[in-house]
Amino acid sequence: MYICVYFNYRMDKKTEEFYVRLKEELNNTSSWPSEYLYKFIVPTDAKKIEEVENAFDNMGAVIKTQQSKAGKYTSVSINLTMNSPADVVEKYIEVSTIEGIISF
Repeated sequence: MYICVYFNYRMDKKTEEFYVRLKEELNNTSSWPSEYLYKFIVPTDAKKIEEVENAFDNMGAVIKTQQSKAGKYTSVSINLTMNSPADVVEKYIEVSTIEGIISF
């Protein structure tokens, strides 16, 4: 069971349960290490986009961005090899501190 203590970040029970389920599903559906595709939406703000990109710096990630039609939001897709489901979840938790970020 995953308990978030690494980032000194408190999450509600529903969020914690989501990450536990995600970790279990990733364990059951993939061999690790494995390629993983993260997808985020952030407000179109160079600093916010840079924060997301910096979270994956020096990890061999392929990062693609695309602005929404109205230009209000930017999608950030990040493809890279992760060592384990726990690493995937830890990265989601790390970037969840970026204001306005939506992950899917």
